[in-house]
Amino acid sequence: MDTKPVNLAEALASFDDIYSPRIVARMNDYDVRVAHAAGDHVWHVHEDTDEFFLVLDGRFDIAMRDADGTETTVELHKGDTFVVPKGIEHKPSSPGGSILMFEPSGTKSTGDRHEGEIPAHVDSTTGHAL
Repeated sequence: MDTKPVNLAEALASFDDIYSPRIVARMNDYDVRVAHAAGDHVWHVHEDTDEFFLVLDGRFDIAMRDADGTETTVELHKGDTFVVPKGIEHKPSSPGGSILMFEPSGTKSTGDRHEGEIPAHVDSTTGHAL
């Protein structure tokens, strides 16, 4: 058991990669991850799990696509939270910011399936140790 707290500002300052989440804690079968965000992610879906976002700094947008192809975007600012329900296609983007996420351990950052090629600045990962 780790008895040392993790300072999120220090955790974020320890790396520069965008869309490359770091695991700052584990709770039950979930990872608590932080990441820098800038530019577009990739359209993807998590079939069996919701995805929780908390914006720590800057702005973070989440475009979502319904089964009929209709797209809507949620604009999040520092302190905002949002949950993308399981099975909903979504594409994060940001002019610059940092986020905290709760996801089941082993959840891939590009989902169970994604659309198109994964951009070079998006790390398709289940999270990296801090």
